[in-house]
Amino acid sequence: MSPSRDPHRTPAPTAPPNRGRFPISRAIVEAQAASADLTITEADLPVPPPVGRWAGDVLGRGHQARTLPLADDDEGPVVTTIVRYRPELDVTSPPRIAPPTAPRFAVLYLHGWSDYFLNPEIGPFWARVGGAFYGLDLRKYGRSLRVHQTPGYIADLATYDEDLAAALAVIEEEHPGLPLVIMAHSTGGLTASLWANRHPGRASGLVLVAPWLEMQGSTIARSLSMPIIVEIAKAFPKRRTPNPDLGFYARTTSAALGGEWNLVPAWRPEHGFPATYGWAAAVLAGHTQVAAGLDVACPVLVVRSARTLISPVWDDAMAECDTVLDVDVIAQRALRIGRDVTVSTVEGALHDVLLSRRPVREDAYRRIERWAAAYLP
Repeated sequence: MSPSRDPHRTPAPTAPPNRGRFPISRAIVEAQAASADLTITEADLPVPPPVGRWAGDVLGRGHQARTLPLADDDEGPVVTTIVRYRPELDVTSPPRIAPPTAPRFAVLYLHGWSDYFLNPEIGPFWARVGGAFYGLDLRKYGRSLRVHQTPGYIADLATYDEDLAAALAVIEEEHPGLPLVIMAHSTGGLTASLWANRHPGRASGLVLVAPWLEMQGSTIARSLSMPIIVEIAKAFPKRRTPNPDLGFYARTTSAALGGEWNLVPAWRPEHGFPATYGWAAAVLAGHTQVAAGLDVACPVLVVRSARTLISPVWDDAMAECDTVLDVDVIAQRALRIGRDVTVSTVEGALHDVLLSRRPVREDAYRRIERWAAAYLP
């Protein structure tokens, strides 16, 4: 059934019917305008978590958050925000997922571009299989975003080392000596891979959900575009790049648009944050490093969808595909991360596999659990 004939499906406001090239072009222009006009005010942002102590988080379900101040940058004060899951506070968890009395390892989750830690199911999953779970909203994203900042802006992915160091200090204080597992999605997967490569021996495992390890179009597209992007970034690092996000990924995830997940609009806009040339240059530099080969010694699990569908018009099949990245490129580049890499393909999955329909994400969780049983302490 097409979206226009389904009374139960919320229509995508930026996906006009395919009546030729003009409607498609208009949709792209409208999406770019919506992203360019994005203005976040203090009223749009939930009250940030406190500094120096834990408080209840927007996710509820046993989640607590804490703000961690970082060094100022050229835009002013900077923070990162750590979220922890406390199973003893989660009154929604059924007895069948009661966690072990003592965790065997700690897990730190990193989100992707134009995103934040939003999934209340990940913490209970890791608690059940033996992990003390924490999520991190990196600087200028989600709980860490402030109105004086350029959302998501970074000029070097290694800058996130400060965010991770602050979070890991908290985890070490609460769970001294526990082995560390990094779980990360999309751009967070790139960040985590590069971090693990720079910090050998620090992580005991990486779980990467559709990591963004290469530009769309693979090496050729990157080699052609990178010199131009880098030169613009040198002169105008915060100039906005064109944004072709038509809102289809948001449509597959956001409850406000027909998906399953309740999202904070200011933290995850329908058309994404406007990307900048400085950020794009930093990501491409990371892709170049991965293409040259990393040397991550710990076991790595890469979880991806079975198919990619990227189109300028809405297709119902997008609810069962990766609409952001090329899944074949993910698998190819994953093998350059380290010595022990497992690639697991989940049928019917979205870009963020763990936001897919319940049967699909339950399949993904089973795969992660089997890998964890085989590889983690």
